[in-house]
Amino acid sequence: MNEERRLVGRVLRNWDDIANSGRLPRRNDVTAWMEGEDGANCLLIAVEWPFELSHFVVLGVNLAVALCPTDTLAGTLLSGVRQVALSRRGLMIDGVATLRGERIRYRAVLLPLSEDGGRIDHVLGATNYRLLRSNEVLTTQVNFRRLTIASSEREQLPSQAAMTRLASSDPNEDDQ
Repeated sequence: MNEERRLVGRVLRNWDDIANSGRLPRRNDVTAWMEGEDGANCLLIAVEWPFELSHFVVLGVNLAVALCPTDTLAGTLLSGVRQVALSRRGLMIDGVATLRGERIRYRAVLLPLSEDGGRIDHVLGATNYRLLRSNEVLTTQVNFRRLTIASSEREQLPSQAAMTRLASSDPNEDDQ
């Protein structure tokens, strides 16, 4: 088999290898990816409650930005955290954004990580990008595609009603 040349494909294949063994990958499972050659284009997001408090804990040098308005690559990736954490599925994203003041076309993957096999505590991301060509349409459309879920995870997923209750509840509230 040929070595995967695209970063997103390589990261997704490595994540799938672990997820298909019956558990979500842990943060320490991805340390080698983050420290290796691909690390410059990878990121790690700590998942917080509420999701708006989620933040980058590792950001590759090629992705570093100072602020995260929603039209930046970083802002777009942060906006996918809620969907990844609640669905317990990876998310493939492609579109147009701003990086260091330049318009880019990108493809990214966001993948859930879990230390205890239950709560999603981090999201691993990888992205490829290039500058927009002068003749390309400057669309701001972002395409989100949920990735399939490992069969062992599928059996453990809560119902859609339970997911809705979870999304609308505050874990810090006391049940009375």
